[in-house]
Amino acid sequence: MRTDLPVGIHDLTFATTSLVLTHDELARHTGTNPAKYRHGIGQTSMSIPAADEDIVTMAANAAAPIIERHGTDRIRTVLFATETGIDQSKAAGIHVHQLLGLHRNVRVVELKQACYGATAALQLACALVHADPRQHVLVLASDIARYDLDSPGEATQGAAAAAILITTHPAIATINTPSGLYTRDVMDFWRPNYRTTPIVNGKKSVDTYLEALDLTWHDYQQQGGIPLEKLRAICYHQPFTRMAHKAHHHLLKTTGTTPTTQAIKATTTYNETIGNSYTASLYLALTALLDSTAPLDGETIGLFSYGSGSVAEFLTATLQPGYQPHLRTQAHQQAIADRTPLTYDTYRTLHTAQLPTDGTEHRTPHHTHGTYRLAGTNAHQRLYEAGPARTSST
Repeated sequence: MRTDLPVGIHDLTFATTSLVLTHDELARHTGTNPAKYRHGIGQTSMSIPAADEDIVTMAANAAAPIIERHGTDRIRTVLFATETGIDQSKAAGIHVHQLLGLHRNVRVVELKQACYGATAALQLACALVHADPRQHVLVLASDIARYDLDSPGEATQGAAAAAILITTHPAIATINTPSGLYTRDVMDFWRPNYRTTPIVNGKKSVDTYLEALDLTWHDYQQQGGIPLEKLRAICYHQPFTRMAHKAHHHLLKTTGTTPTTQAIKATTTYNETIGNSYTASLYLALTALLDSTAPLDGETIGLFSYGSGSVAEFLTATLQPGYQPHLRTQAHQQAIADRTPLTYDTYRTLHTAQLPTDGTEHRTPHHTHGTYRLAGTNAHQRLYEAGPARTSST
């Protein structure tokens, strides 16, 4: 076993849903000033899943380009991070394994700790590759942020999946050590098994997020981390994009640095139009930064991961020389542009719709623009299929 080999992100991409609700449309029906959404929380629209889209279909659609580019032979592990799981026992990644045609000599595991889960998966993936440099690990982070209608959290909904391939000698970024860690038992955001939407204490969640940022940064420094001025940019978990600005100001104040928002502006472009995607949110922020026009070859960037309840981590990644040709900027921008706008009434109908719980056969209409779809349910089983994408309006 060699532990000195560079390990990190060899490929990175995301997928979102086929539908979108703009905050202008939401504001027209709620009586809210649209500026409250654009400037107050930093959001302009939110991805909404069609009836035949869920965390499995988004994850499969995100991972497919990685499989097409790199093949499956060296993938030995699939780690699926989510807080909107579809089964209390079976990992959602097993459905993705089947849809993508991965070989059987693979371990598939689901990880959960609110929005932090994907960073746990990333660290586990790096450890597995350090232990066996021949293998590749596919990390999937897929979530649908869904809140009660007419609740304060409604405007922060969203949905997306990130797919990350972890290897030695990565083309995009190495993941560095050390990292700063934090855990505290706090009820700021949670979803009991009997609820389909979470319970949120918004003020407590913001306060706990900032406390976690303070303490992970302090621990990172105690572990021998580099000073703030050596980080070219920082990507933050973004339940709404103004939270990233608030967090950045907070960290700069804590470290005695003059506040500025320019360092994180490029990290918010995808999340402000997709909305919250829980486990995928931080990695959409990273993707947005990398897809920006400024080259960052050789630069080290910070990553702050937070999951309510709560667990947090501050870590860093160093971008590799020549990383930009490996990015998928056009595909990401196209995925956002291709979403079909929803009317407010159609959005509310989709929000209240539920799959049958009595085991009867149910077929979902074909609305997704993606390759993979939830075809329906039968005998308490979810049925997935691959097929041509639908391109007509919904």
